[in-house]
Amino acid sequence: MNGFDLQNVTIGPDKLTIIAGPCSAESYDLCMQIGSHLQALCQKYNFGYIFKASFDKANRSSIQTPRGLGIDQGLTLINKAARALGCPCTTDIHESHQAQAIGQAVDLIQIPAFLCRQTDLLLAAAKTQRAINVKKGQFLSPLEMSSVVQKLEEARAQDNGIILTERGTFFGYHRLVNDFIGLADMMDLNYPVCFDVTHSTQLPGGASQQGAKITGGRPDRAAMLAKCATAAGVPVLFLETHPNPSQALSDGATMLPLDQLDVLFAQIQAIYHAVNG
Repeated sequence: MNGFDLQNVTIGPDKLTIIAGPCSAESYDLCMQIGSHLQALCQKYNFGYIFKASFDKANRSSIQTPRGLGIDQGLTLINKAARALGCPCTTDIHESHQAQAIGQAVDLIQIPAFLCRQTDLLLAAAKTQRAINVKKGQFLSPLEMSSVVQKLEEARAQDNGIILTERGTFFGYHRLVNDFIGLADMMDLNYPVCFDVTHSTQLPGGASQQGAKITGGRPDRAAMLAKCATAAGVPVLFLETHPNPSQALSDGATMLPLDQLDVLFAQIQAIYHAVNG
């Protein structure tokens, strides 16, 4: 596995790392509340920690739902929170022209699942010389990520670090399925694989059946998926959390309550040690 270090956080087989934070960078105070709680838990359980928040939610179910703070204010807030926490940070990129600004603000650039095959976006992200985390498209099989890896390798992105993230595959209407054999197949591409715990519980478009212009979810299944992925041997877990998910501006239907994570992290730690000795 081509592991790497990200600002003193190990991404690879020797330590479990958590990428986590709120879905949207709603405010500095919220980011610090969530980030400091997560960082303390990761220190308690000897996990690496990368703070995550988004400045723009470009793929929303409705143009009327909140998008976020925008690139200037959002990146400043995310960078400020990460500096205060003393940990690396990550956020999404949506368009190639955003790459330079994002690369100056964060340590890890996240390619959204629906954009994972966009060559110009991958090359622009690689040009920043930041580590890159590509989320597998819900429309791809795990092994089809080999074409994404090839593009990144041709751009020398492996010199700074590559992560591949599984977040479920479309299956019929309003449903994502997690294929753990496929997860192992993606590990065979020889880059650290991350499992996206909370987005994997999404029911895309599911809530709109009741008239709501949002994506539904099954956050009650997130803990089970996190434990399964840890047992499968992934070195990185991704999750989104909020003190009160029902009041969150984005992805409230899938985020885990902040106060539930201590118990989950204890279970994950026990599984990780059982698997890795």
